[in-house]
Amino acid sequence: MPSTRPKRFREAWALMAALLLAGCGYTLVGRASNIPEDVQQVFLQPFENATARVEVEQFLTQAIADELVTRRRFELVSSEAESDAVIRGAVTALRVAPITFTNDGRAQEYELTIVVDVSFSRSGTPPDGEEAEVIWANDRYQFKESYPVESADSDFFDRENIAIEESAERFADTMVTDLLEGF
Repeated sequence: MPSTRPKRFREAWALMAALLLAGCGYTLVGRASNIPEDVQQVFLQPFENATARVEVEQFLTQAIADELVTRRRFELVSSEAESDAVIRGAVTALRVAPITFTNDGRAQEYELTIVVDVSFSRSGTPPDGEEAEVIWANDRYQFKESYPVESADSDFFDRENIAIEESAERFADTMVTDLLEGF
C-alpha cells in the first residue's frame, strides 16, 4: 500500500501558501483602485494648452475620452453639474528632440515628451469654501515616446503631427491606467 504522506505534505504546503497569499494583501494588477465606488459619472474638462504647439491639448483630451469610454469604469457626461468627479488638465510642455542620426548627420529618430498637470477630483463645491476632494493628481505627469523619420522625408512637421496624435492614444492609455490603479 503506497504512503499518502507525500501527497498530504504537498496539500498542506499548498494550503499554507494560499493562506499566506490571501492574507498579505496581494492583488492582481488592474484590480485595485483608490477611486470611491460612488464615482460613476465623470466630466472630462477640455485640457488647456500652455505650449506653443497647437492642437496638442485637443489630441490628448480626445484620446483620454476615448480611453475612458473603452474602459467602461465611468460614464462620461457633458457637464460638471451632472458629474460625480472631474478630470482637469493642462499641457505644460511638449518637446521634440532628435535622438539618433544617420551617418550624414540627419535625424532619423525623435523623442516626443509630453508633460501634463492633471487632476481627478470630486465635482461640486464643498461646504465652508473648502477645496474639492482630490482623488488623484500629478502636476508633472510625463510621457515619452520615440518615433522614426525617414531620412528622405522632407515633411518633418507633417510626421510630427501624426506622431503627436499616435502618442496621445498611448499617453491616454497610460494615464487612465495610473488614475484607475492609483499610481
